Amino acid sequence: MAKIKVQETDITIVRVNNGDYISLTDMANAKESGSRAADIIKNWLRNRYTLEFLGTWEIINNPNFKVVEFDHFKSQAGLPSFVMSVSEWIQKTDAIGIVVQKGKYGGTFAHKDIAFEFGSAISVQFKLYLITEFQRLKEHEQQQLGWSAKRELSKINYHIHTDAVKHNLIPEELTAQQISIVYASEADVLNMALFGITAKQWRDANPDLKGNIRDYATINELICLSNMENINAVLINEQVPQSDRLLKLNQIAIQQMRVLQEVENRKLLK
Repeated sequence: MAKIKVQETDITIVRVNNGDYISLTDMANAKESGSRAADIIKNWLRNRYTLEFLGTWEIINNPNFKVVEFDHFKSQAGLPSFVMSVSEWIQKTDAIGIVVQKGKYGGTFAHKDIAFEFGSAISVQFKLYLITEFQRLKEHEQQQLGWSAKRELSKINYHIHTDAVKHNLIPEELTAQQISIVYASEADVLNMALFGITAKQWRDANPDLKGNIRDYATINELICLSNMENINAVLINEQVPQSDRLLKLNQIAIQQMRVLQEVENRKLLK
């Protein structure tokens, strides 16, 4: 669940059927008080154009949509006596574009395509702001996804790196405590090469922050760190002394960060 703010109104967004569904209830509340939200949605459903839009969306996206029942509703739409609830629409036609959820965060939700259309029932201005804020949310999610992917890649390479440490630097006789010291020492080789400080130095300098130095790394730093872990694993397998590896990894870090920064600057210039 996520929320966006549109003209001082919080709008809830949930994932349903692998799609983004926006709360029509929250949107209606932007126009009237909570007690009137259901009436706004119900009146919107009475409109013939609305039903044609909903039916067309379902025909395109829902293979189980009951077209015969839809045609019946469409023939009645616009008549003074025609009244239909969201639940009736869903039950009679097997529609999936609109859903009703119960509970504390319940309400009527619609697929973003339909929700944007419903926005016109609030106001044109509200609809445009809704689309803008939704797009901003999706862009932020993509940025977070990219960061998470790089972080996961870094974790995978970390296992490759520790495996090289295990098979080349840790004698069988060492205790578990001694082994952890070796692992920490090798992790700090990378930390020193890239960040210029050890994990402990970072924690001492940032006592109020949770996590570790890598949790606060930029995407470029995570990319560089991922590459360095692979390179260090190769150097360890080749029996290169730690002091020599530190110098080499530091040179690699400087070179790679410079290249990544140049690429980023070129993108910004475009």
